[in-house]
Amino acid sequence: MPRAQRERQMIAVAEEIFAERGYQASSMDEIAERVGVSKPMIYEYFGSKEGLLVACIRQARTELLTATMTSVEGITSAEDAMRGGLVAFFAFIDSHRRSWELLRQEAAVAGQAAMDEIEGIRQQQTEVNAALFASFLPDVPDRELEAYAEIVVGACERLATWYVGREDVTAEDAAAIIMRMLWSGLSASTQGHR
Repeated sequence: MPRAQRERQMIAVAEEIFAERGYQASSMDEIAERVGVSKPMIYEYFGSKEGLLVACIRQARTELLTATMTSVEGITSAEDAMRGGLVAFFAFIDSHRRSWELLRQEAAVAGQAAMDEIEGIRQQQTEVNAALFASFLPDVPDRELEAYAEIVVGACERLATWYVGREDVTAEDAAAIIMRMLWSGLSASTQGHR
């Protein structure tokens, strides 16, 4: 099996096991067994258990960026772009529902590298939001656009924590909730800059 494919397989199995057992209770032996490789091979690829967790988070970061960017392609209004990005975010959370909250909480236990990667996801999404806002709201100062982007990321993260515990809320429902809360404020606050 090519190295890249084997690495993706190890990451997928590790994410499952981390979600099932938690980071601390997961063992590299079990991950190796489920993947069908030796434990030293996992260490060769990732260096440590924390390195494997960081790889899981990094892959999620890449997938989230792709989902977010794809969701706003060709959209011509700020409101539709924000809604599309929010639906994509919550759909991404849906596809990682079992591991979302666990990985977020377990990163603190795992160590600084995992926490840095989680913060990297936040920063990535803030930058995407700020750039998106800037393309639709060119008269709003960068400082305010960055602040709006931080607010959206923080609100999404908190709503996602609530969302993963609910089976009666869809990605579209969650996006609609946050749109009702944030869009009126965002659109009103930008009126003074036009």
